[in-house]
Order: sequence, then C-alpha cells, then structure tokens
Amino acid sequence: MNDLFSNIATQDLHIAEAPAKVGGRVITSSAWGFGTLSTGGHLLATLCTFIERLCAVVLGMDVLVVFVSVILRYFVHQPVDWAEEVARGLMIMMVFLGGATVLARRQHVNIDFFRALLPLAWRAVALQIGYWVIAGTAGGLAYSAWLLLQDSANVTTPMGLPQWLNVLPVLLGALLMTVVAVASAIAGAPRTIWLTLLACCIAAAALWGWNTEFEQYAVAPCAMLLAGFVGGLMVGVPIAFVLALSALLYFISDPSLPMIVYSQQVMAGMDHFVLLAIPFFVLAGLVMEVNGMSSRLIELLVRIFGRVRGSMNLIAILATAFFSGVSGSKLADIAAVGGIVVPAVRRTKQDPNETAAVLAASGVMAETIPPCINMIIIGFVANISIGGLFLAGIVPAVVMAIALATLVVIFGKKIEPKTAFESRRPICRLLGGALVALVMVIMIGKGVTSGVATSTEVSSFAVVYALVIGGFTFRELTPGAIAALFVRAAAMAAGILFIIAAASSVAFALTILQIPAMLSAGMLALAHNYGSVAFLAVSVLIMIVFGAILEGAPALIIFGPLLVPIAVHVGVNPLHFGTIAVTAMGLGLFSPPFGLGLCATCAMTGTRIEDVSRRMFKYLALLVVMLVLLVLVPSISLWLPRHFNMV
Repeated sequence: MNDLFSNIATQDLHIAEAPAKVGGRVITSSAWGFGTLSTGGHLLATLCTFIERLCAVVLGMDVLVVFVSVILRYFVHQPVDWAEEVARGLMIMMVFLGGATVLARRQHVNIDFFRALLPLAWRAVALQIGYWVIAGTAGGLAYSAWLLLQDSANVTTPMGLPQWLNVLPVLLGALLMTVVAVASAIAGAPRTIWLTLLACCIAAAALWGWNTEFEQYAVAPCAMLLAGFVGGLMVGVPIAFVLALSALLYFISDPSLPMIVYSQQVMAGMDHFVLLAIPFFVLAGLVMEVNGMSSRLIELLVRIFGRVRGSMNLIAILATAFFSGVSGSKLADIAAVGGIVVPAVRRTKQDPNETAAVLAASGVMAETIPPCINMIIIGFVANISIGGLFLAGIVPAVVMAIALATLVVIFGKKIEPKTAFESRRPICRLLGGALVALVMVIMIGKGVTSGVATSTEVSSFAVVYALVIGGFTFRELTPGAIAALFVRAAAMAAGILFIIAAASSVAFALTILQIPAMLSAGMLALAHNYGSVAFLAVSVLIMIVFGAILEGAPALIIFGPLLVPIAVHVGVNPLHFGTIAVTAMGLGLFSPPFGLGLCATCAMTGTRIEDVSRRMFKYLALLVVMLVLLVLVPSISLWLPRHFNMV
C-alpha cells in the first residue's frame, strides 16, 4: 500500500511521476497515492495530472500579471488597478487546487516520528486512520466553502468581479482533497479499511451525541482543538491537515461560530499580495538550479577551495548561503546543493554523514539570508518591514557561516579536488555562470532593501531574469524542462501556502480563546520581573520547540503576531526579534530527533538520521552559542538596518 505521508522530503524534491508526460518525462499512474489503480483511480489520476498542469499555467499567469504591472507602473507610468486583485485570485486557485495534487503526490509535509514509535502492527492502523481524518477535514472545509459560496453569490470584489470566483477554487480544491483522501484510504487492506472507518465514525458519533445530549458536560472547544492537534500528529497526518483539523473541531464544537467562518479564515490566511513572493522566489531558485548554475558554482568553489582542509563541507556552507539568496526555500537550497556536493563527497571518499550534518547546520545558518520565505511570513503576519528583516538577517547569517566554516576546517581533511567531478568544465564557463547568478542576487537584494519595489514585484523580476538571461546564457532550459519547472514550483508553493492558510484558521481560534491576551500578560510579567532578556530566552525556547514539532510557517504564523507586540512593548526592536525568532525556529526545524528539516536533509542525501545526528551535535552546540550571542548583542542584527536608516 502506498504511503500517503511517507516522504517529507519530496516537498522540495522532484515532482513524482504521473500518468502522462510532464516536461518531456514519461510517467506512470502508480506515483499517485491511490494504490493499485482501478478505472476510477486512473480517471482520478488523469484529473490530478490536468489540475497539476493547470496550476503551473496559473503560476505562469501570475508571474506575467505582476511583471507586466510593474513595467507599466515604473517604466510607462500607467499603473493598473486590477493587477493585484487578479494576482491574488490566481494564487487562491493555485493553492487550493494545487493542495489537492500535492496530497495525491504524497508531498505534504508531515512528522512520522510519533507513528514510528507505535508497535509495527499498529502503524498501518494509524496510517489508515490518518487517511480518514484527512478526508473528514477536507469534507468539512468543502461544506464550509459551499456555505461561503452561497453567501457570496451577490457580493462583488473591489474591482467589480463576483466574489464567488475566489471562493469556487476553495470549494473545488476541498472536494478534490476529499476524493483523493478517500481513494487513498480504500487502496489499503479491506479489513483495516472498514475497521478504521467504523472506529472513526463511532468516535465522531459518540462525541457529537455526548455534546448534544449533555451540553453542560460538553467537551470544551479548546479541548477539541488540542485533541485534534495532538491526535493528528500522533497518527502522522500532514502538518497542514493537522492545523485544519484542529480549527475545524473548534468551529464545530463552538455553537456561537457559524461554519461559514471556517472557510473564510482558511481562505483569508493566504489571500495577500505579499505572499506571492513565496512561489515566485521558489520558481526563480528552481530555474537557476535546473539551468546548471548550481553545478557550475559548486565546481568553481571546488577549484578555489578544493585543497583547504574540510573543503567539501566548507563548499556546502558557501553554496547553501549563496543559493539562499535566490530561492528563499531552505529545503530547496539543500536539495540543490546536496544533490551535487554529496556525490562529490563520495567520490573523494569523505564521510557523507558529516556532510549531511553540515548541510542541516547550514540550513539553520541560511534561515535569515534574504529572500528567506520565513522572513517574508513573519514580516507579513507581524506587520514588520520585510526589507528591514532582509537586512537584519544578513550579518547574523555571516557570523554563523564564519563560525561553521571554522569548525569544518578544524575537523576536516584534505582531498584531491580533481576526483570530485567526473569531468571538468572550462574555467571561463564557471566564472560566467557565477557572474550571472551574482547579478541576480544583487538585483534581489537591492530591489527589496531600497524600497523601490515590494518583495513580490522583485521576485517576479527574478523569475523573468532567471528564465531569459539564464536561459540564453546556459542554454540548458528546453520548453519541456520549463514546463516541468512550473509544475514543480506550483506544487511546492501550494504545499507551503496551504500550511499558511490552515495555520491562519488556528490563529483565529486562538484569538477567540484569548490566548494572545493570556500569553501577553504572562510574558509581560516575565519581562517586568526578569528583564527583556528573559522574555527573549522564553521566546527562543517556544520557537525551537514548535519549529521542531510543527514546521517553520505555522510556528511563525501562530506565535509571530502574539510575541512581536510584546517584544516591542518591552523594548525589543521588532527587526531584532524577527531575526531571533526565525533563527530559533530554524534551529528546531533542523534538530534531531524529529526536526522536519533534518529528516528531509537525510532523505535528500541518502543518509540515516541516527548517523547524521551524532555528527551534528558539535554544529548544533555552536549554533546555540551563536543564537545566544544574537540575543545578547542586538547590534549584530540591527547594524545593517541602521546603516540603511530602516530602524
């Protein structure tokens, strides 16, 4: 039976194969998570393939709309009022329809650590329960979206378009998710299928009956939210659906909240123009990876640093830092760098486990290098200047990179650089590739930090630059490869943004429960009694723990709006706090035993978590020291923003 949640790393790896040709590759239906396909399964796989391609087209249209609107505004001085609204509507379509295909591909991020602790006989049961939980959650979202669609029938957008055009993709995406989850569930062993379905139905009916018949003893909505969160994690449900389930249970159990609000909050969570920077930066990074720029850069670094002690691990740090300035997605960076460095490490007879540990540590270091997706998210949810955050993250990343580089040189060995690659390119081509990429990084950095354009507008230019200039320079992008890139980028972006959408519904529920007010009172008392450093220390611990348990985006979405106002109140600069929060979240994300980033790194490099974890402790200890230094010395993160008058 295919495991719907088996590989967390595939979110940022190549698109799994599907029943047709995508980007020139011949693919098979078995890659979809439907088990042995019947006629209905083949039809569903065909539908998912069509939607996957549709989402790629939508992403391309989004890039075109934003790019053209920027040209018209800044160069022709003829701004168009409809561009932002159209771009947001296209993003909604890509996220909710794409979220269903990501589910079918088994590419939603999940934590399998807790399910792996169960006895072997119970794991299949937990997996099957997870299928039904996803189906029920998606069905609940579809029902709420149907109510919202009816309510928006006579409502128009500011541009005059019918509001139901934005709601319809939510409904269709939720329905497709429901069908995909059910199709995946019924592909299992018949006995397990029916027993788990019966158990889920009995549990739901018993809970509904209890709350209906014994209202005075009804399970509190906050308890339902917590139970959905913990239960979803325990059975290995993908993070996005854990969050959606928690919010759904809260809305169902609170009679004062109409169900229509649920889909409103899920939809509103990602209906923001600034979030378009995420798919655009991801796409730009993928283009630069596939057109051969990454391999050229790494080979050039080998030529320069190859005879230094620990050179391959040093190159892994430098390359991760460089690509972080292009794609914004740390797992995509590690996939690009690891896919080239690790084979070279094996050719030079070095330890791939050590390199995997360095890559994971580099992922923490690179969390604050612009254009970091998590910086965009915390800037968006906490109303902090994204350009200021980009500047604030540069010096801390440089300090951590220097510290990590020193450590790998101390513990490293010398290699023979000529054995790292099977063939060697001419040095002029390597220098040309590095120059093209450097211009792109400078364009992104200057565009965002200067305030001339928004991060979304700059990211659209980065995509066009990578496609046009990179395509002409390297001549490795065929039409089929470009199509496959858009499919891959749309899937990655849909997975990330659907987590943001689901997390926003949880944040709304927490607000109703007055969790922000209670947390604010407690943290303010802590800061009053023990100082702002104590507040920062507790905030760091919160972000590390939830960065490991959840994933970067939901941790920042839930806690960013809660903690940033408190930080400002106790005298902590929001740029300083944002940098600390993102770094701490990254530390949790890449920490053993169940940090998602570490698991993904091991999957990408073909190493075992146990082996990598042992070699990673020295790097984690160093990163903890660097994080403490960042907390105690605000000028590390604030020096550059002050230089550009952004503080």
